[in-house]
Amino acid sequence: MTKAIPKIGSRKKVRIGLRRNARFSLRKSARRITKGVIHVQASFNNTIITVTDPQGRVVFWSSAGTCGFKSSRKASPYAGQRTAVDAIRTVGLQRAEVMVKGAGSGRDAALRAIAKSGVRLSCIRDVTPMPHNGCRPPKKRRL
Repeated sequence: MTKAIPKIGSRKKVRIGLRRNARFSLRKSARRITKGVIHVQASFNNTIITVTDPQGRVVFWSSAGTCGFKSSRKASPYAGQRTAVDAIRTVGLQRAEVMVKGAGSGRDAALRAIAKSGVRLSCIRDVTPMPHNGCRPPKKRRL
């Protein structure tokens, strides 16, 4: 004979505390900081902007996908510009350092948008990883 396995919890307990018509925001409201670091990661498919405080804790992030761009439009310079404006406007920075990584098309547009937004930039650094003759590259394609 096999014994029945008792149920540990019921699903009714999960619904306690949830209201039916309550509004839930998709994103947490960002902290307001005056000085920070803006990290721009521009790949060939997307542009991701991360705003951190001087200690390196993430305050807010935004990407071309979260700004409403889909598929190949995420890689456009306009998407990079809109992403940068969205990230800076939400946080309200006054002074910042910019760290740029990658060689995507949204890189220059994001930098221009950051410069025009009124944020005083102390330095702009390129932190793109460069191999010192590391891994062997893949063989050439033959079509």
